[in-house]
Amino acid sequence: MILKHEQTLADLRSINAANGKLSWIGIRPEHQQAMITPGKAILLENKGIEGDHIANGSSKKRQVTLIQEEHLPVVSELVKKNTVNPEFLRRNLVVGGINLLALKSEEFSIGECILKGTGLCHPCSRMEEALGKGGYNAMRGHGGITAIVIRGGTITLGDSVALLAK
Repeated sequence: MILKHEQTLADLRSINAANGKLSWIGIRPEHQQAMITPGKAILLENKGIEGDHIANGSSKKRQVTLIQEEHLPVVSELVKKNTVNPEFLRRNLVVGGINLLALKSEEFSIGECILKGTGLCHPCSRMEEALGKGGYNAMRGHGGITAIVIRGGTITLGDSVALLAK
């Protein structure tokens, strides 16, 4: 693809090499409790994931948290572990094959659902507990994004993740 000089940043931001894929789902029934990892989940419009403690409606901008699958090996390397289990990172969804930062302020689909990125999902001090010494710093820049649910429905592992055209 040859880029034209007339293309704006908005044009460039709307182009992804490919759609991504949902590879992991995590639900936290209670604050600071173990996560449930189902093969599918229901997204509730303007609330979050059914069964997740956030879906009680207390958050207007952080209804769902997403992390980049490709960042997990980087975090593993930074904390000197063979692997990092997504459950330790306390995010709801792991997505691969598409740059989550490209979705940060945009509407995107996961399967039949529509979400809108609302910001970055910065690490918290619990990363030291979950990942060990240096866990907080390992997660800096790799924490993913937060989103709200615009249109609910069922999401399933393997669902396509795509930026919606404007």
